Amino acid sequence: MDSAVLAPAPVPPSWPPSLQVLLGEEAPELWSAVLGPLGGRLRTLAPVTVTLRPDAAATVRWSAVVDWADGRATRESLAATTGAEVPAGAAVLAGDVGGETVTVGLWRWPLDPALPGLAWAASAAGVARRLAELGVDAGAPRLRLRAYRPVRRAVVEVTSPAGRWFLKVVRPSAAAGLAARHAALVPAVPVPPVLAATDDGVLVLPALAGTPMREALGGDPAVLPPPAALEELLDALPPLGLPALAPPGRRDPTDPLPRLRGHAAVLGMVCPGLAPRLERLTAVVAAAVERRPVVPVHGDFYEAQLLVDGGAVVGLLDVDTAGPGARADDRATLLGHLLLLERLAADPAPVAAYRARVEAVAGGGADLAARVAGVLVGLATGPFRVQQAGWAEATEARVALAEEVMRTSSSR
Repeated sequence: MDSAVLAPAPVPPSWPPSLQVLLGEEAPELWSAVLGPLGGRLRTLAPVTVTLRPDAAATVRWSAVVDWADGRATRESLAATTGAEVPAGAAVLAGDVGGETVTVGLWRWPLDPALPGLAWAASAAGVARRLAELGVDAGAPRLRLRAYRPVRRAVVEVTSPAGRWFLKVVRPSAAAGLAARHAALVPAVPVPPVLAATDDGVLVLPALAGTPMREALGGDPAVLPPPAALEELLDALPPLGLPALAPPGRRDPTDPLPRLRGHAAVLGMVCPGLAPRLERLTAVVAAAVERRPVVPVHGDFYEAQLLVDGGAVVGLLDVDTAGPGARADDRATLLGHLLLLERLAADPAPVAAYRARVEAVAGGGADLAARVAGVLVGLATGPFRVQQAGWAEATEARVALAEEVMRTSSSR
């Protein structure tokens, strides 16, 4: 093994054992134990995404180059997870951190054991064959991976002269519920219908027309829907799962604080210096949040989930989280994303102008500001998750933005 190539960056000793194992010096050794019996030898190993959970379990995806005994060298996507997320069928090994054993499940793309449908959904030949069996003629398809969260879900775009589709790959146990959610939403809002669903967790969805709102925000403002149209869209959501007033012992679906505390815990583990600020921010948010009525919500409502055309919303995507909640959280999610996008955009003016219009319709107030701040704390986990260069500075900037939202709200 070329230790000069594979030597990982030092892992801070304050980080949890899961990250010590998956990002530290044991990671190449774990993968060598898996690949060696297959005739593979690691040449490089670099983390691509790192997901840390509030319970300190972690999931990591790497890009690797592997030299094989037959002389080939291949670029591989590798993944591993710890804790309760370890799925049956993964190669299970153990790492050691200061005498503490960390159980790790490992696999090579696309053989995610929690997403068995991914094996064929990531193969052009497999897609052509399975779609034909499902009554969808995709001809000779080209595939593009649009999203992959190990053990959770993947989205594959399928393009051919015959059309364009998206394969949404989820855990088999979640597929029927997601298909039913689409079926309930289709008559009311512009979500894609499910053309077919498989027992191994793949939903076939048609591509919808329209321009992604994120793209439209940097272009012709006439394409953008007025904020009132967004409210009308949310008003049209059917009552999935309602009523859902939380009985004693169950979480109130309108309460954003458990989610905020979870994100703050994750940030505190990787950026311990931010922990006091996050604790103060959480207390300020908790003091400002009000109880809200339970209504139908999208659950992850922001510009990337919306397709627009001619001033109307023509597509609503990713409805996995649609159900009971607080309308204020859908508004806050959109405003939080717009506020961050405004800070990151090369030309922030169009985004700022649209955000101001959304705020005017949303009505403002301390409760909404608190929920926006909570969204920004969640977005602050992004730079570390995607291993962005300078992620610590970017994380601090997003936490500072959440603090600014609360300061501005209290000064009004």
